Amino acid sequence: MDRTAQLTARSTPYETAYDPPATATTPATTTSLHTRAARVLEANWTGASTVPSRDLYPHQWSWDSAFIAIGLRHVSPRRAQTELETLLAAQWGDGRVPHIVFNPSVPLDAYFPSPDFWRSSTAGRTAGAPRTLQTSGIVQPPVHALAAWLVHRADPELSRARGFLARVHPRLAAWHRYLLHRRDLGGAGLVSVVHPWEQGMDNSPCWDAPLARITPAPARSFRRADLDHGAAEDRPTDLDYGRYVRLAADYRDAGYADGGGEFAVEDPAFNALLIASEYALARIAEELGATGSARRARAQRLTATLVERLWDAEAGMFLCRDLRAGGTPSGRGASGSGAEGEDEPRVPGSRLLPERAVSGLVPLILPGLPRDIAAALVRTLRGPHFSVGDRTRLVPSYDLLGEAFDPHRYWRGPAWFNTGWLLERGLRTHGETAAAEALRRAVLDLADATDFAEYVDPYTGAPCGATGFGWTAALALDLYHRPAVRHARQHLDKSTQRVVPPTDTGTFDRSDRGGHRG
Repeated sequence: MDRTAQLTARSTPYETAYDPPATATTPATTTSLHTRAARVLEANWTGASTVPSRDLYPHQWSWDSAFIAIGLRHVSPRRAQTELETLLAAQWGDGRVPHIVFNPSVPLDAYFPSPDFWRSSTAGRTAGAPRTLQTSGIVQPPVHALAAWLVHRADPELSRARGFLARVHPRLAAWHRYLLHRRDLGGAGLVSVVHPWEQGMDNSPCWDAPLARITPAPARSFRRADLDHGAAEDRPTDLDYGRYVRLAADYRDAGYADGGGEFAVEDPAFNALLIASEYALARIAEELGATGSARRARAQRLTATLVERLWDAEAGMFLCRDLRAGGTPSGRGASGSGAEGEDEPRVPGSRLLPERAVSGLVPLILPGLPRDIAAALVRTLRGPHFSVGDRTRLVPSYDLLGEAFDPHRYWRGPAWFNTGWLLERGLRTHGETAAAEALRRAVLDLADATDFAEYVDPYTGAPCGATGFGWTAALALDLYHRPAVRHARQHLDKSTQRVVPPTDTGTFDRSDRGGHRG
């Protein structure tokens, strides 16, 4: 039997399988989705990691690999472990996990910015960049500890036999230390991104105001390889790219030192994913015989800080905070932790950005989110700005009513499958079982119908970007193997309680296992 057949075969489930119940919510038309999704992951496998897309993204991407591992655990837990191990092997000495690990067999002109732009082994020497691997110098959202925990749960026996968690735990802990200490540019405890690519939602309208201050690199100084494989109307503009290149070059030329750049934003999704991974690290520590109480306490403090600094009650969602609105500070900023208009940060001109984007809904994944805030997020998700369950099935990446909304242009409106997966998890965590099941069904239907597209038009579901996209296939696999939701509906809109009970671990429940041994 060849490797593709092995991966796509339905093997004997390990311990408890995630196979969906035979109910009306799992129609017969999806019975081969497992096979088709597994074939995408096999086609994108390089031998040590999985590329997002063979043509458009021919290297290993950081948060892509975390999401891909979450799906891979259902067909090969061993390969899912390898996915994360390969990424973490490229970690820098200061703890950062680079957003791209370059495959040396891929031609330099196949992707821009290429290794000769980043110059990681020389420009990143002070920060401890690997000498024998070429990487970028920026980071992406820290989904990795959550992915590692879920991969472990897919086959705990294999994981323990290989020492998987024991080997990745020190690297994950160092990654979190880097973010919490080196990237707390506002001084209140939240992590800042220093480039739009770090947050993962590259050309979101949230970045328009901060980027407007950046002088773009001359168009003649770089060549975009992405337009060779994607429609220009679906991609960021040349002006956007000029500013991305300028920011990245300035960061590189400063030796990848943090704190002095022109772009610094506290983003709700990035910080929510860090908090989620803190909970996961607590689980990992306990599995290894240590205590997870300090991690949980930090996750709870960070959740409170996230609410204090980024929640906007009028918008009914979290917003980004621009730390450079008043200019670039001469040194590291410091701040209080009060709400807007009360104990304002001491970073000059720091302010919330008014743009409503899916990033501001992602904190719904947090089990310790105050109930009134979780309820408001659910209302916003269903309301006119995102209209999920009404005009849209998947979650738009940006406000449907915003002036910058574009249903096809990357993160300025299209719906993405990774944010759908996160919000399905968040709805399930907070007891919104019907909404979670509808979103799960939408992800499965549209992923399959579009040949696992990179993203889709939020109104029509028409595919955009690449097809055969790695995380789309992987997360469809995960949702295909999602167990029946066990939470009782909490009626968030009517609750008077402020916090989720500490026993409700939701996203981080120990029972969240994968389905198949590989």
